[in-house]
Amino acid sequence: IHNLTKVFASGLKQHGFKILHEDYFDTLRIVVEKNARTKILSLLRENEINLRQFDDGSLGISFDETCDENIVNTLLNIFSLSPSSKISTEEIAKKETNGYQGKMKRTSRYLTHIVFNKFHSETEMLRYIRSLEEKDLSLVHSMISLGSCTMKLNATSEMIPVTWKEFGKMHPFAPLEQTQGYQELFLQLEIMLKEITGFSACSLQPNSGAQGEYAGLLAIRLYHESKNEQHRNVCLIPSSAHGTNPASAVMAGMNVVVVRANADGTIDVNDLETKATEHSNELAALMVTYPSTHGVFEESIKDICDVIHQHGGLVYMDGANLNAQVGLCRPAELGADVCHINLHKTFCIPHGGGGPGMGPICVNEKLAEFLPSNVNLFSEDSNCNAVSSAMWGSASILVISWAYVRMMGGDGLTHATQFAILNANYMAKRLEKFYPILYKGINARNAHEFILDCREFKTSAGIEVEDIAKRLMDYGFHAPTVSFPVVGTLMIEPTESEPKDELDRFCDALISIRKEIEEIENGMYPKENNVLKNAPHTADVVTSDNWNFPYTREKAAYPTPHNRVRKFWPSVGRVNSAHGDRNLVCSCVPMEDYV
Repeated sequence: IHNLTKVFASGLKQHGFKILHEDYFDTLRIVVEKNARTKILSLLRENEINLRQFDDGSLGISFDETCDENIVNTLLNIFSLSPSSKISTEEIAKKETNGYQGKMKRTSRYLTHIVFNKFHSETEMLRYIRSLEEKDLSLVHSMISLGSCTMKLNATSEMIPVTWKEFGKMHPFAPLEQTQGYQELFLQLEIMLKEITGFSACSLQPNSGAQGEYAGLLAIRLYHESKNEQHRNVCLIPSSAHGTNPASAVMAGMNVVVVRANADGTIDVNDLETKATEHSNELAALMVTYPSTHGVFEESIKDICDVIHQHGGLVYMDGANLNAQVGLCRPAELGADVCHINLHKTFCIPHGGGGPGMGPICVNEKLAEFLPSNVNLFSEDSNCNAVSSAMWGSASILVISWAYVRMMGGDGLTHATQFAILNANYMAKRLEKFYPILYKGINARNAHEFILDCREFKTSAGIEVEDIAKRLMDYGFHAPTVSFPVVGTLMIEPTESEPKDELDRFCDALISIRKEIEEIENGMYPKENNVLKNAPHTADVVTSDNWNFPYTREKAAYPTPHNRVRKFWPSVGRVNSAHGDRNLVCSCVPMEDYV
């Protein structure tokens, strides 16, 4: 890449162009006179090449691994402005020193790890990568009860179009006239999301749920400023909220005031009214998650929204749990003014393992003009409150959500929501005899998720919630959400994706673990040396000649008959999490190395 850049830079200098910087790797900024610029841009369009156009008239170009000598020749011919002044890139390449020779040239050794020097054939590399894959538990092995971040209906038919060059090779800053297909997709998806949420306007720009929160709160702040109420800067946030909520509020320039939650996990409406009255003149917004993070529907959600509106504030609904609403109710009809949508949760974009997120926001009419915009795409009078450098965020993955909604249809989306709620309540009902369900809503029911209270086991058996999470690995399951939103608990969200057999298998594992805890409570095994405290059990441990545990190898490795049929072996035993948290090892080089 750098060699191509050097050849092109040398060719430009021979053509009389000036490069604005001496040191570069893959990117150049070229000074171009006005008359030459017009002709060059025309020739670039004819050759279907886009360059960056700066306000001062200069042009920018970046090379990458898709470029070759042909593109360099084409570009130099364009910049020559004359067929008679062609330059031979081969001759330039012969004169140029191979590799980067600039000020930032690396002097230390690189790729020194054995893995970069051990495999010398495709077969060897394939086997190595496969060996790494076998260490990871994923949906190909069992359900993952972390919830909709990892478990929506990620059908192959939704995923394949992402690989098509028509979608995948589009540059995020390509001119609008070259992205007409994408424009149609954006419009259709916005219409569908507006219909689902009940709002009148939508922005696809935010790249994550947290960024959606920030964009929504920024719209609220701009709305108040347009009413000459800049002093409205207080944001009420329930104590049960996601941790990103207060962070987003502070970033949007607001002061956070916490509202208490009741024992059942719902918002304390009396405390809300007190706080809203106390801060009436400064009230900007309320951030509320519906259903709540505690896994219950707020029965008073409309009253809550009314209280905020009566005091001049607006309601931001966190859409993290929207997959319990789709097709059954709509945020706008509940009283919200703005809501973000986690496309990577509710609308199928795979997010587990750190995949790209998308957090579009939908708003009502009063906030429509304050949606994120981009000064490079729209008039200079537009509110340039962009939250992402690309107007439509990670546009290529929007194809997944578009395909999901179109294939499911309204009835299918509603059906998915109903099953998400049904599955959660089915599991809660099976498990309530063995674990306390921390929060329940009206009719003793939950929403799409529920919380198991494991705190009593610390006293009765010396068992922490972490021990249960580790033991689940022996059963072939990834742990649910641990100690959030309440310390010492497990939050389980099955979603709509799993069959009843898999839900039962997960419940059976937790029930079996509860019986193992009971054995400790009854004194059959010591509190400090038992199957939970020593979990997970690796194949090395189970097959070792040394076995110093008071339980059998079979109990450790094969707690259920299913484990004999399909056993996933954890590759690492118990990790001392507390030691790791308290003994950080910084791998960063000192600041002096950057000077």
